[in-house]
Amino acid sequence: MSLKDSRTDYKKGMLSDEAKSESPFVLFQAWLDKAKREIPLDFNAMVFNTVGVDSYPSSRVVLLRELNERGLVFYTNYNSQKGREIEENPNVSANFFWKELERQVRIKGIVEKVSSEISDAYFSSRPRKSQIGAWVSNQSDVITSRESLLDKEKELEDKYRDLEIPRPSHWGGYIIHPVTFEFWQGRSGRLHDRIKFVKNEADWMGSR
Repeated sequence: MSLKDSRTDYKKGMLSDEAKSESPFVLFQAWLDKAKREIPLDFNAMVFNTVGVDSYPSSRVVLLRELNERGLVFYTNYNSQKGREIEENPNVSANFFWKELERQVRIKGIVEKVSSEISDAYFSSRPRKSQIGAWVSNQSDVITSRESLLDKEKELEDKYRDLEIPRPSHWGGYIIHPVTFEFWQGRSGRLHDRIKFVKNEADWMGSR
């Protein structure tokens, strides 16, 4: 089958006008809960997009780790390309696509670091191997070989054997404060449902 002949007719759901009067956070939580129930792997994966002052837009997949009334939280290396671009330009976007549900959510917002206390608490909950990995990986940097990574991993495993592993200062959380949500539900004949919420001071305005 060629790319131009690959087609899907979406028939799994709909978005009624009643959704416009909901809180976008409540609607997003409901969609996230359904994705968790029905998608076995990485239901919380989102494409996260940044752009620096003098660079092309960059996209990568990260995992949503918390949703609260302030925004969406994820964790990463602050010295990575995404971290450097966030420092230059905190305006970002994120995209969740759940093909099993024929749903998509696009979010635009402003991102900032979470507190060190929040980052410490999450870091301590990670598997020990992932904690070591946060120290080992100089994310986005050129390295000589994979063996150099494994050697550094072994060195740190020996260093922290039987000890608590501290969070590296270059690793921690970010929170996206949304300014827009757009909910997309696939519909038959490409007449998809889209409800967009735009933040207006303390309120949200929904429209089809």
